[in-house]
Amino acid sequence: MIVRFPLRAVFVGVVLALAASAPAYAEEPNATPPASQPANDGATPSQPDDDAATPSKSTNDTATPSKPKVELNADLFYRLLLADVALQRGDLAVSARAYLDFARTTQDARFAERATEVAIASRDRTLVHDAADLWEHLDPNAERPKHVLAALEANNNTGAIPSTAANDELRGRIEHVLANAALTGAGVGDVFMQLNRLFSEQSDKHAVLSLVREVAKPYPKTPEAHYAVAVAAFGVGIDDATAAKEARDQIDKALELRPSWERAVILKADIVARDSPLDAIKTLETFVAANPDAKSAAGALAQRYVERKRFADARALMQKLWDRDRSSRDLEFAVATIALEMKDYPEATRLLADLKSAGYGEPGVIDLYLAQAAEETKQWSTAIEHYQAVTDGDRAWLSKLRIGALYGKEGKLAKAKQWFASLNAVTRDQKVQLNQAEAQLLRDAGDDAGAYDVLVRGLAADPDSPDLIYDLAMVAEKLDKVDEAETKLKHLISLRPDDAQALNALGYTLVDRTSRTDEGLGFIERAHKLAPTDPFILDSLGWAFYRLGRFDDAEHYLQQALDGRPDAEIAAHLGEVLWRKGEHDKARAVWKAQLDSNPDNTVLKETVKRFEP
Repeated sequence: MIVRFPLRAVFVGVVLALAASAPAYAEEPNATPPASQPANDGATPSQPDDDAATPSKSTNDTATPSKPKVELNADLFYRLLLADVALQRGDLAVSARAYLDFARTTQDARFAERATEVAIASRDRTLVHDAADLWEHLDPNAERPKHVLAALEANNNTGAIPSTAANDELRGRIEHVLANAALTGAGVGDVFMQLNRLFSEQSDKHAVLSLVREVAKPYPKTPEAHYAVAVAAFGVGIDDATAAKEARDQIDKALELRPSWERAVILKADIVARDSPLDAIKTLETFVAANPDAKSAAGALAQRYVERKRFADARALMQKLWDRDRSSRDLEFAVATIALEMKDYPEATRLLADLKSAGYGEPGVIDLYLAQAAEETKQWSTAIEHYQAVTDGDRAWLSKLRIGALYGKEGKLAKAKQWFASLNAVTRDQKVQLNQAEAQLLRDAGDDAGAYDVLVRGLAADPDSPDLIYDLAMVAEKLDKVDEAETKLKHLISLRPDDAQALNALGYTLVDRTSRTDEGLGFIERAHKLAPTDPFILDSLGWAFYRLGRFDDAEHYLQQALDGRPDAEIAAHLGEVLWRKGEHDKARAVWKAQLDSNPDNTVLKETVKRFEP
């Protein structure tokens, strides 16, 4: 399993590993220790030989501290192992304390150094001070611990914790690359555009932002530098107002320097959308109006129209671009997919057939879209033919699953079961997907109990499959097994504590199916922090407030949800809240708007019937 450490932990772990600064402990002065192994494999903690040990760059080269000769007994071995394992797991405070304890016992300055750097990464002020103080005592000639202590003691002992030596080294390397790019004439723009991609897997987004901000400072006239800072600030998250403002300010500076930069305006729209999806659309509309040939920005605008179900606007925009360049198959494809979203199946099918005859796209892609159009028009046999034409890669497997579902649509339940039984699921994912498809087949046939049994068997073979746990919880709720649904969702959350959809499902179940509304609200609020713009989570949040009698709060979040995703069930909830507030005309308008486009939605129809029988 790949463990992703926070950014500071990665920097510290990598640099300390490269430095190989751990001393050798052996009964004989010249004994050679065994080669170090990864601590999480249960092997010996890192202990390279004396010749490999590299003195700290911060020490005086003419006065390297002596290495104490201490026998590595069982107790010391355990302490060192604990420190190494904790570091590899990203538990920096535990690691720093263990290294500090080891350094105190052995009186080895190199482990005091290691404890200091790991403590800095943990941002534990007391640990930093204690480790640096010991390091200075053990190696009076070292400059680094003096600088660390001075930084801490500044401003009446309120000084900022300094950055790790690893952070400084990485920043120095990036600055060197930028300087070389500037001198060679290649320009620094490409370097800045790669920065955030390099750090995309790091969990400490604040550390990434700090680093990118520092290396960008010398390049105030470079739009890519401001873009890189904006991306890093945007990555910090919606809860940090300061970072959110920095993201907006930096992308505005990038656009001031390069007003027609499509990539920058697309990022600006993403940033603005966190507060207002409508303002994001306005941002792109203004840009596209001023830059009519900006295909990428127009595509981003069309996508936002689609998200808002403004299909006609999206189609008109892409059609206008295609009319200017009829040779563009990409634009034809965009028009075709929007026509599909608009349920203009004849036009979508016509365009997709033309694209297929022209050999557009990767093998099977157009057939998948044609199959979708056929499904939507209930041309089951035609859809099956298109799915059968998909023979490459993951698309082929997913197409096989759809074929089984379509046999069910044709009323051939036995044939569908036989088809699924004939499929050879090889990977874990395929086995899970096959189990889900079989369960969905039965749910579509109205057999929730049969679907439940299928999912129970699937979980017996793969007890910790998040997808199967989630599906079983949803079916259990349909069967009024609310306690089991709750148990399954809590198990899923124990496996994935940050699974916003699982938190939302549990919260909504408690709000809608039990009297534990406050408890349910707590889970929904956790989901909201993880996915603050998710329309379905906003819907759950609004519904919880409605159940608590907080009608204004309910209306606020339900309106946000409906703005983000025009949806029949969200409209049903919002209309009910408005009706309870006495705003009957507004409620009717909300319901009517969705009934016009979703006349068969059961939840919406039942809601309207309850209030206007």
